[in-house]
Amino acid sequence: MSEIMRMIPFENMVEWMLDEYKDQGSIFGIRKDKMYKNKSGKNVVMFGDEISSPVGPAAGPNAQLAQNIVASYLAGSRFIELKTVQVMDGEELRNCIPRPCINAQDEGFNVEWSTELTVEEAQSEYIKAWFAVQVIAKELGISNQRDFAYNMSVGYDLAGIQTPKIDGYIEGMKDASNTKVFKECQEYLLNNLGQFKNVTKDDVMAISPNICQSITLSTMHGCPPEEIEKIARYLMKEKNIHTFVKCNPTLLGYEFAKNILSEMGYGFEFGTHHFDNDLQYDDGIAMIKRLMEFGASLNLSFGVKLTNTFAMPINNKELPGEEMYMSGRSLYPLTISLANKLSKAFDGKLPISFSGGADHFNIEDIIKTGIQPITFATTILKPGGYERIKQLADDVEGAMKGEFKGIDLEALNTLATDVVNNKHHLKSARPVESRKTDSVLLLFDCAKAPCKDGGCPINQQIPEYLQLVSDKKYDEAFKVIATDNASPAVTGTICDHQCQHKCTRLDYDTSLEIRNMKKIAVMNAQDKFIASMKVANIASDKKVAIVGAGPGGVATALFLRRNGVDVTIFEKRQEAYGIVKYVIPGFRISDEIINKDVDMAKKAGVRFEFGVDENISVANLKKDYDYVVLAIGAWKEGVSPVKEGAENLKDALAFLEDFKSNDGKISLGKTVAVIGGGDVAMDCARAAKRVPGVEKVMIVYRRTKAFMPAQPEEKADALADGVEFKELLGPVSYKDGVLTCEYMELGERDASGRKSVKGTGKTTTINIDTVVGATGARIDTTLFEKNSVKLDSKGYPVINTNNESGLAGVYIAGDCKAGASTIVKAIADGKVIAEDILGKVGLKADFVRYSYPQDEKTIYDRKGVLADKRGDESDGKRCLVCDQICEICCDVCPNRANVVVKVDSGFNQKHQILHIDGMCNECGNCGVFCPHTGNPYKDKITLFWTEEDFVNSTNKGFVQTGDKTFKVRKEDGSIVDYTLDEKGVISDQMSAVLKTVLKDYDYYTMSL
Repeated sequence: MSEIMRMIPFENMVEWMLDEYKDQGSIFGIRKDKMYKNKSGKNVVMFGDEISSPVGPAAGPNAQLAQNIVASYLAGSRFIELKTVQVMDGEELRNCIPRPCINAQDEGFNVEWSTELTVEEAQSEYIKAWFAVQVIAKELGISNQRDFAYNMSVGYDLAGIQTPKIDGYIEGMKDASNTKVFKECQEYLLNNLGQFKNVTKDDVMAISPNICQSITLSTMHGCPPEEIEKIARYLMKEKNIHTFVKCNPTLLGYEFAKNILSEMGYGFEFGTHHFDNDLQYDDGIAMIKRLMEFGASLNLSFGVKLTNTFAMPINNKELPGEEMYMSGRSLYPLTISLANKLSKAFDGKLPISFSGGADHFNIEDIIKTGIQPITFATTILKPGGYERIKQLADDVEGAMKGEFKGIDLEALNTLATDVVNNKHHLKSARPVESRKTDSVLLLFDCAKAPCKDGGCPINQQIPEYLQLVSDKKYDEAFKVIATDNASPAVTGTICDHQCQHKCTRLDYDTSLEIRNMKKIAVMNAQDKFIASMKVANIASDKKVAIVGAGPGGVATALFLRRNGVDVTIFEKRQEAYGIVKYVIPGFRISDEIINKDVDMAKKAGVRFEFGVDENISVANLKKDYDYVVLAIGAWKEGVSPVKEGAENLKDALAFLEDFKSNDGKISLGKTVAVIGGGDVAMDCARAAKRVPGVEKVMIVYRRTKAFMPAQPEEKADALADGVEFKELLGPVSYKDGVLTCEYMELGERDASGRKSVKGTGKTTTINIDTVVGATGARIDTTLFEKNSVKLDSKGYPVINTNNESGLAGVYIAGDCKAGASTIVKAIADGKVIAEDILGKVGLKADFVRYSYPQDEKTIYDRKGVLADKRGDESDGKRCLVCDQICEICCDVCPNRANVVVKVDSGFNQKHQILHIDGMCNECGNCGVFCPHTGNPYKDKITLFWTEEDFVNSTNKGFVQTGDKTFKVRKEDGSIVDYTLDEKGVISDQMSAVLKTVLKDYDYYTMSL
């Protein structure tokens, strides 16, 4: 089965490291520029070991296999918590773990626990890495002596720990000199010193067999305090080893945990079960005190590991199973709070090993409190992967202070007190859950920038213009923008920027400020661009009439006219841009901005006729025009949100138009309620706050704020303006100034991902002077019906993929197509229609695709580096240029099972992804972050190390069966025998990858 991990023999591992470094300048994907070397000479002392950094991987997936540990060390880890071992191991344990078992999309969730290897195999991996790290550190000049330490982790009860299996493991890690693997590694290195330039016999012989000086005890939920204490005493007295006991965040108590997570926006649902059955705080304090005294009597250190992951039910299908374990940025407030509470109880003298949401944005502050070591898992399971560790090691290097001297209680208390307002740990810091798009993950050529491919309806060339703006090449940047965007000024100001919700930087810190970068280009270059525009010559005798001068109509017209088609827009109002012009408040977008885009269309040669009869006849238009585009918007009042008193409500669009046309000088009374939770509702509420005499404005919504469809920034702006949010209230009636609402409650999530909602039968009343209904505008179908445009059961026009209706040559664009939508989607309609009409009249559309390749080293240097948004044109320097180099699946794989193969020819992209089956345990992490719908560990071309694994898999790929022979599962799923250079048996692409692997990456291949 593909979840079975095959261990790399030590000989192969050493050759792999040396060959990859020589050929690629990397080791297990860690590039030499991302390899950490302590430059300050500062260190920390852990149990007598001087180590050059107090950071490293927690006992999890990044410390399970030898290559994981090597990669972790190279990137900067110097305190390495080895993955937990227990009596249940190997196949027995693997069968208990559902797949996928990791989801680190935002908060970390997992359903795995101890090592999936046998205990003997785990020990072998740890010892192989012990040797590999020391020789590669010496060879590369990272350190001339061991500058790291291991910490082993065992569980879960005394009986299991005392078995020969676990006892042998502990003793073997304390002194490995008699273990088979230690002798084999030592012998291999001594016999192959010729492979090294800087490693001598003395260096090899100096590698100590005393591998672990410390241990962390991990126990199951509900383990009695007597059992925990008994095990800790056993480890210190009988095993003579420094000991940490891993504590659960449940020590904080249910109410505290529930309240702080809720206050920070996490909608976790969990009960009191673990809080009631886990170690209780008072018992824990007494136990820790006794164990500290006991350890001191033996000249051993005792401390606590804070914290274990947080157990909670699986309610939203994050992972298979019934219960999962939470980690990452949502665990941090619990862990730092518990660290603070325990440190106060022990006057700062309790040693703490910290692991709970540490990352770049908090690790320096944590280390300055005196807490050490600090380990992590979730952050290095995200894009950037192991290479994030270098930044973390750099962050703390200046703050290292040798041995543990106690904790700065004031500094720690400040961290714990301020955590509820820490922007990096609030749930709202991430505006969306998944960044995935709906594209299929291809076997080859899969790199893409999801911001423009899947995120932007008009496929704006975002990485290209971000680079140009960041280089202050505004004129060139605007040219790129205007190629695809007929409303750059408008979208640079109020676009809903779904591109930013697909940006890879969301998985690092915050998305790039793509909309703002567009605005910068607009303000610096659009006027000049318009001034330089020349009207294109008419290149066709076909003419186009467009009804409606909103964003969709203007976009269609501009794209057609600049390509040589005669276009006229007919608009019933006196100015262009529809709802943008007449409804969206001036505090969101000014006339000056709107006019920039109007002027651009006019300068392109688009003719506007304003004040036309709204009952325009398509048949009459067709007498003078060959094509007609209906872009009339969605202006009809929405369905009333109340059952009684609907006539007393103000419609959202009518209200906003009234507000805008009268400069806000309207009469609303003192209290205003807006029913709805979308962007229009936010506009209404913010507008009402600006009306003279209004004292109180509230949003009334059936669900909670978290499930409001409005953009996060729009909600934030409304709150900043003083708008109140009334959640879980379903409006029932409004009459005589009284709004009656039913209390609602959330249920299961529906198909949209939002929680369903149902009434409780209980009601409340609110005295309100004005109620605005903002639950969605509708399409007025009168014009369609008069002109025989066929409608579907929802009242939407029936159209084909090119937006053409059942009437030949009559197209539909914008909100009137399927209801109120977004500006950029209306522009996308214009682009689709323009391309179709241009094709019909024999003209080629000018949607040029630009190429500004960036230096690969520059892109790689940005990987693994977290940084706050910059707020100016330099923000583009955070761009990861994903369509040039993606490789996220390689970053996030803890086992290094996804690798890059650079193929010289036969592909659109030089960088291809190869999956190495023997290194994969199907944790699923690569699939979480892949921007496509697929899973790289299943869908990418795969190299197998054994025929058994090849047969037991469905992955397309190959296994070597002889010197030049292979079994290959082809793209269609069929299996063939293939001899190298044999023609016509496998595809050219499969052959190219296979040959490249053999030629340039032969260390990936091995027969086990």
